[in-house]
Formats: sequence, structure tokens, C-alpha cells
Amino acid sequence: MKEIVQQALNTGYLSIAAQNQIRLLLQSEYDSEDLDAYIILQRAVVAGDVKPEQRISKASSSTTAKDAASNIKLAYQVAAEIACVAAMALSMPKNPQDSSYLGA
Repeated sequence: MKEIVQQALNTGYLSIAAQNQIRLLLQSEYDSEDLDAYIILQRAVVAGDVKPEQRISKASSSTTAKDAASNIKLAYQVAAEIACVAAMALSMPKNPQDSSYLGA
């Protein structure tokens, strides 16, 4: 995750392949450093420092209204992903021995 984020920050671009790889990594095991890197990436996308490659639909139209709607949808998606990551981070125990509710 850290390598993908660093490359995106260096190039200012996040490919669809990298986006897919991040999704897979978030579905598997990751550590707090990966989570920090993901949050940094999300902030860079929101700030416009990193441009994610857009998936192109077959019925693509470049009207201003559709572009604006797409940008708003992307902003909501990024905000939702940040909220999800924050919720996961807050629910993660700092020390596995502190998590008696997990049956430890």
C-alpha cells in the first residue's frame, strides 16, 4: 500500500490498476502504516494533488452538468471511504491484549 501511495504522490496520478490493487489490499490484512498511507492518499485526491484515472463508461458524455455531477459523486465517494477507514481505525485495538471482547 505504501509503495502505491508514494508512486501516486510522486506522479500525481492514480491508475485504475492501482485503485483496484488498493481495494484488494483493504480487503485483506493491513497494518496501521498502510492505513495512514491510504488516508494520506485520500486527502491528496480530495486536495487535487493526485488525479485518479476515471473509468470510462460506454455512454460517456462530456457535458458540463455531467462532469459536475461526476465530480460531486467522486467527492462523496472519497468522503465515504475516508469515513469508513476512520471508523475501522478507531475500532482497531492498539494492542491485541487490550481486546478482551474479541475472545482473548
